[in-house]
Amino acid sequence: MQMNILNDAELAVLRQVISDSNHIVVCCHKGPDGDAIGSSLAWVEYLRQMGKEATLVIPDAFPDFLKWLPGVERIVRHDRHPDRVEALFGQADLVFCLDFNVPGRVEDMEQVLVASAAKKVMIDHHLNPDMDTVLTVSHPDMSSTSEMIFRIIWQLEGFEQMTKKMAVPIYCGMMTDTGGFTYNSSRPEIYFIIGQLLTKGFDKDKIYRQVFNNYSSWAIRFRGYLMSQKLNVFEDLHASYFSVTKQDMQDFHFIKGDLEGLVNEPLRIKGLKLSISLREDDRHENTVLVSTRSVDNFPCNLLAAEFFNGGGHMNAAGGKLHCSIAEAEQIARRAIAHYENFLKG
Repeated sequence: MQMNILNDAELAVLRQVISDSNHIVVCCHKGPDGDAIGSSLAWVEYLRQMGKEATLVIPDAFPDFLKWLPGVERIVRHDRHPDRVEALFGQADLVFCLDFNVPGRVEDMEQVLVASAAKKVMIDHHLNPDMDTVLTVSHPDMSSTSEMIFRIIWQLEGFEQMTKKMAVPIYCGMMTDTGGFTYNSSRPEIYFIIGQLLTKGFDKDKIYRQVFNNYSSWAIRFRGYLMSQKLNVFEDLHASYFSVTKQDMQDFHFIKGDLEGLVNEPLRIKGLKLSISLREDDRHENTVLVSTRSVDNFPCNLLAAEFFNGGGHMNAAGGKLHCSIAEAEQIARRAIAHYENFLKG
């Protein structure tokens, strides 16, 4: 089974830049999800095992249901410790950019990332990478960045030394970025990787429960409220959207992660092809965060780019609107109408 994703020249560059570096920063995108956190934690642990000083820096908070992952206590958040993050980037001789394809994905942390004189390596599975690096490892066909990290460690002959502390975040990242291996996960290599990871001695069923069955009672009520009261379904167009306001979040004691994956829920409706989630940013005025999910060949990435200032994968994409939630709903309706023929086909 073919596991290598680096050619000989790329592998040589990666080995060299790691060997030459002492102060390494690993970073991921704003609003990090399970794949961003999982791949980054595993890679940091690998680098530390190699004897390197490595620190994981993230732009802001990650979901509450990931706080059990090994190593999260050493993460440095830019929104809480901007001076420390600036210093880490300033002294770094190597920066790994994981699970994002352009510097803008780190948003408020972009300036310190770009200003860093360190060599940069990108490891990502999103389309259209665009960053000044000494090495860009881009494989949009991969299920997740976590899968890529496993393959790279495997290719670096590091699997035998892989610890449970590395294996658990990799598995968690792969699991979350495929919805529990329910989409973008049909290649047999994925299940070979899972089998290898399980030799490290963790309980995959427990990981599933810790991620997907780890909500507060308020979160369950909130999700039910949104599906019963806020979901707009266009049966003839096989599409839906729902909106979430700041007041909704306040009423249901929202914490980060409470709505994770909810955009997938409408896709359980028979025949539905497209689901759109619109959520007011609770920290900025007139900003709406958009998530889109689809099935089969509906191009979420094109829809997100055309209507929501975003992008992503074929069946999972996102974006951001600078307008009111009411205006965002109108844009969502226009987007659905624009793709009418595609949705009906």
